[in-house]
Amino acid sequence: MTIAPAGPQETTPQTDQARPGLQQLIEDIVESGLTGVTLRVHDEQGAWVGSAGAARLGEPGTPPIDGHVRIGSNTKTFVATVVLGLVAEGKVDLDTAAADYLPDLGLDPRVTVRTVLQHTSGIFNFTGEYYEDGTFAPGITATTSGKEWVDNRFKPYTAEELVRLALAKPARFEPGTDWSYSNTNYALARVLIEKVTGRPYAEAMHRLVLGPLGLTGTVAPTHERTVPEPHAHAYYRYDEAGRETTIDVTDQDPSWISSGGDMISTTADLHTFISALAGGKLLPEPLLAEMFTPEAKAGYGLGVFVQKTGGTTVISHNGGMAGHGALMYAGHGGRTTLTATLNYVDDAALSLGAAFQQATQRLVAEVFGD
Repeated sequence: MTIAPAGPQETTPQTDQARPGLQQLIEDIVESGLTGVTLRVHDEQGAWVGSAGAARLGEPGTPPIDGHVRIGSNTKTFVATVVLGLVAEGKVDLDTAAADYLPDLGLDPRVTVRTVLQHTSGIFNFTGEYYEDGTFAPGITATTSGKEWVDNRFKPYTAEELVRLALAKPARFEPGTDWSYSNTNYALARVLIEKVTGRPYAEAMHRLVLGPLGLTGTVAPTHERTVPEPHAHAYYRYDEAGRETTIDVTDQDPSWISSGGDMISTTADLHTFISALAGGKLLPEPLLAEMFTPEAKAGYGLGVFVQKTGGTTVISHNGGMAGHGALMYAGHGGRTTLTATLNYVDDAALSLGAAFQQATQRLVAEVFGD
């Protein structure tokens, strides 16, 4: 069965003042192929929130303002903040070998906590590794694309299991010699957090981030399959024997991605988090400076991308997770933020990738400058 996208829906902006340019942008994003978008902007002009598109394919109704969404790799910024919080408490050292904390995993002793958070560890990406020559080395079964992913999306994993699967593969490069994005690094960070604290990772997340900021719309799940209401729906499209099928994949066991991208949040909570982080309310200034110091290849700090936009240093992370996605940007010490949630039809070809990138660039240029 193929589900056709719904037509244009009525938008529901909530603003301190009218900003038709922002509303037009998210409507354009929907026209480019995404199912629905909600956008929140806080800057010198005040706060602006808008929604466009559809919450559910084939049905009326825009995505709910501040609805819940799987935020994908934005999770990494939350996890890095927890690890750095443990550094501030003296329980972890950034330049100590991760093997000193986790001696049973057989980690290369050159892999430090810093290289884990900065994606310079070289550890194989358990969701699959893309190489410069165009070849691809598949990861775990659950992350194989197409119908195989659909059939395995409720399979449970532990973070340590994912890490061990990755460590059984050849490293991409020697630790500290290059940069490559790997979800394994953040599954490993989760194992580290639990080892150091002796408590479940979600407890450390709540103690150091969610609780102090009052982020009641944010969830750090383990095997919980559902997304809290209200929420827009996520979809996945695959081809089997020449027949295209689109299904609702909002419900899934997120342990297949672990702390590489399993969290759920809202645009309001993402704004509160990234604004507080950039404003120095979660970490001591020296640690914040280390977090926001980018490596040379990709401009990645410790759990954040760092870029210059319109003369402003902007920290960010974006993420997508099988039909759900989120954007998170902060500049001017957290006084200017852009957060957005997306729902769309994902597929093995990542056919909305270009539209996603173009939409992001347009939004960032509108809020932070060219």
